[in-house]
Amino acid sequence: MKRVSFFLAAAAMSGTCTFAHAQFDFNRRITPPGVLEGGRAGVVMLVGREYQGSDESRVRVLPSLEYQWRNGFFAGVVSGVGYNASSRPDLSYGVRVTPEFGRQERRSEALRGLGDIDPQFDFGAFFNFSPARDVTLSSSLRFGSGNGRDGLVLDLGAGWSTSLSPSLLLGLGASASWANAAYLQEFFGIDANQAVRSGYAPYAPKSGIRDARVSASLVYRIDATWSLTGSVTYTELQGDARTSPIVRDTGTTSALVALSYSF
Repeated sequence: MKRVSFFLAAAAMSGTCTFAHAQFDFNRRITPPGVLEGGRAGVVMLVGREYQGSDESRVRVLPSLEYQWRNGFFAGVVSGVGYNASSRPDLSYGVRVTPEFGRQERRSEALRGLGDIDPQFDFGAFFNFSPARDVTLSSSLRFGSGNGRDGLVLDLGAGWSTSLSPSLLLGLGASASWANAAYLQEFFGIDANQAVRSGYAPYAPKSGIRDARVSASLVYRIDATWSLTGSVTYTELQGDARTSPIVRDTGTTSALVALSYSF
């Protein structure tokens, strides 16, 4: 059961954090301890917001595909492309490249006049450690987002899971993200040109905690290869991101349902 618990916890927590915030905050193994190579494919339905701080709902159906090679390399929608230098089941660290999808002005009337934020590739590193069987501490550093390619984000989090039955797993998580001034200016700030076009007053956020998040998930193991995940995440904006002129709702709840096949 330990192998199944670890595998399903990773699937649940990575799905919650990544799709709920349209960003690739943490890296997690997709294979259970003792399995060096394998993959997972599936489909995810997400109910979230048009952009972080929006009060407009958005529903998306997204594919998910992940694969981990025995030599430490991995690639996928959730994980990005990278290398895990550790072979220990309780420890992972390495480097990776993940996409940052940016933001389109047409998503919301609240963004009118702010222009698009171009998609970019973030370069970063990760370090995760499990001090106990059902507890995981996670961290990642990502650099390169925004039109200036100088956005920096540090993510820190903790997750806990427990088996409610042989086929049902409960997962709980908490995390927070710190961002530099360049990132916050891109996604939450208003420069002089944007102020003229949008009618907002200029706004220059300083570096600090961007948001804090808590999540809960349930994973149902249908059989040896199929699993169904449902999760809910609550996000509360913090610091200068919270008081941005484009923020319509400082606290938001998102949810997802994911069907996954392991191979």
